[in-house]
Amino acid sequence: MSLLKRAEEALSSHFAAAAGFGAPPLLQSSMRHAVFSGGARIRPQLCLAVAVACGDDAPELTNAAAVALELMHCASLVHDDMPAFDNADFRRGLPTVHKAFSEPLALLAGDGLIVMAYQVLLNAGRHYPDRLIALMDNLSQGVGLPHGIVAGQAWECETSADLAQYQRSKTGALFVSATSAGAIASGQSPQPWVSLGAFLGEAYQVADDIRDVLGDIAMLGKPVGQDKLNERPSSAQALGLEGAIQHFDSLIAQAGSSIPDCACKDMLKHLVLLESQRLVPKSMCEDYRKRAAFTKPVKTRATRSQATQQQQSVQ
Repeated sequence: MSLLKRAEEALSSHFAAAAGFGAPPLLQSSMRHAVFSGGARIRPQLCLAVAVACGDDAPELTNAAAVALELMHCASLVHDDMPAFDNADFRRGLPTVHKAFSEPLALLAGDGLIVMAYQVLLNAGRHYPDRLIALMDNLSQGVGLPHGIVAGQAWECETSADLAQYQRSKTGALFVSATSAGAIASGQSPQPWVSLGAFLGEAYQVADDIRDVLGDIAMLGKPVGQDKLNERPSSAQALGLEGAIQHFDSLIAQAGSSIPDCACKDMLKHLVLLESQRLVPKSMCEDYRKRAAFTKPVKTRATRSQATQQQQSVQ
């Protein structure tokens, strides 16, 4: 079974079990819309991949850890899209939760998914109390203060923010939690897997910055140009587009090099490469470079033409 299929099946079964029977139908529908509207599932796939590399001796606990990560991620997207933040109309090519179901239900859906993430972990981890405690702590660090995704979102509310700190919190923290969770669920130390999560998390945010400038709504699945519109810190603005692309490539290379020696090293490297191509397709970068190369000579000729005209006027 592929990692993606395993993640999807685990999400479906754990969501149904946690939702139970008798909850408000619109709330359940809005939460389902947030979770099952597509998505690459890269965080749960990373968790599962690292678990396999570490022996995966408690697959049900691994599945629950992967699901909890994705539920937290989806909750953050619901809140991020709301009018108080990005006021986005689309996510993953579909109407955002607040557009499809109303702002009150979107707020409650995000809250419900956060609680459900911990509920899923608790239900699956009762027979592994030590691992459960470590998984709960790991997830909390990836989400809460001082450096989790909540802190990352809050940096957008400050008058200024350090770009690296902002990116580590908003995106990187949950990637670190994902790789760490796979090891913890398998009874192994998460420390050797922290760097993989950190590099991938930063690469993911840099890619998002690049696509926000270069992409289109069809490819990105959400509105483009949001960083500039909302005056958010961005690698594309700080480094320039070419610099951001080079930085992304460097982070992907570092992520691949950081994978510890294990039986699944080639599989993990392949996953990293596939994700890099999905995030920033080479064709998109080549198209940008061609356009940039095409416009430069035009500017040069215009400048020389102006200079010639100035010289003739002087003569």
